[in-house]
Amino acid sequence: MTATAPGPAAGHPPIPAADQVTGAAAFADLTGQDAVVVQLSRAAAAAASVLAGQRPEPGAMTHAWLFTGPPGSGRSVAARAFAAALLCPSGGCGECAACRQVQAGTHADLLLVRPEGLSYGVKQTRELVLRAAGAPTAGRWQVVVFEDADRCTEQAANALLKAIEEPAPRTVWLLCAPSSEDLVPTIRSRCRVVSLIVPSSASVAEVLVRRDGIEPAAALAAARAAQGHVGRARRLALDSAAAARRADVLRVPLQATSLGPALSAAAVLVRTAEEESKAVTEELDDPERLALRRAFGEGSTGKGVAKAMRGMSGAMKDLEDRQKSRTTRVKRDTLDQALLDLAVFYRDVLMIQLGADVELANGDRDADLRQVASSCPPESTLRRLQAIMHCRERLPLNVAPLLALEEMTLALVEG
Repeated sequence: MTATAPGPAAGHPPIPAADQVTGAAAFADLTGQDAVVVQLSRAAAAAASVLAGQRPEPGAMTHAWLFTGPPGSGRSVAARAFAAALLCPSGGCGECAACRQVQAGTHADLLLVRPEGLSYGVKQTRELVLRAAGAPTAGRWQVVVFEDADRCTEQAANALLKAIEEPAPRTVWLLCAPSSEDLVPTIRSRCRVVSLIVPSSASVAEVLVRRDGIEPAAALAAARAAQGHVGRARRLALDSAAAARRADVLRVPLQATSLGPALSAAAVLVRTAEEESKAVTEELDDPERLALRRAFGEGSTGKGVAKAMRGMSGAMKDLEDRQKSRTTRVKRDTLDQALLDLAVFYRDVLMIQLGADVELANGDRDADLRQVASSCPPESTLRRLQAIMHCRERLPLNVAPLLALEEMTLALVEG
């Protein structure tokens, strides 16, 4: 269903539309997505016309959007930029209080949803739908940016579908997922799909040089290694620990030459993922537990404190379950990134074997690539790529990570 957004709600005076809504400032962080910027700028201009009581461009604006694209293409960046263009009185100037609040995630009319665990449940979705049905405080729009909407359970997807089928007058849903196929057909059929592409390495490198002051050669190498993922390219260029972890992963093809080294390589990959997930989640877990204890009155005195403390055990158990789910998610994401790095390495090997004239993501490791390429035929490289992708498919299915990784590294040995 595609519906033009309705006019001003009762109790809110009409808001003048900007003379010209280009979205240039709001979409400045969206690298290599010119067609998407044009589409969203037109929609923002149509939304401004609606608020001004004017006739908008037919079909330009709708109440539900689905941003799709591979990791690093900028799905959430595009959604938040569009939210800024909708909530800013000037159509996304990038400088006013509304734009700054959207970027910080603190705007009163912005609901920013970031699922941290393995899934997003029906209870959470129903609470979100209830909050999203409210009228906007500033008289413009109530915008919901739902990152990783593909993590909704089946029941949660049904609850979300109801809200999208019968939207509130001023609510705009911005869903993000790797592919439209990751959502149930009934939801994606009611959303305007915005497809993002992987930005070129040169575009990503330009962003790193301009915003972070990274040396051009280092920026281009990081951009190639990250395969167009701006955030990961920035981490590889600025975080020596991230670069070291990637280097350890890329040593696996050279180390996995027999049974013992292959099993050791699998154990190292799992241990690295566990250490990284622990480092990430510990920074979040302790403050959350402390805040919950304070909310129940720990450390306070007075009538009723003891009774409140007795009810804390159930809430603490729920918090621990959510934290455990988040830790598992971070661990899986870390392993998945390592597997992607391995897959890209063997992709480069295959390109060398076939003599393809393409840009190599691991051009800085040319000697290693050619060593592996000379040691096996292209058919073996393809089998290794298939083993890596099969391992990626198994990890979300609750297979023991060490067993899945050991099977994969043994396949690398066998070729």
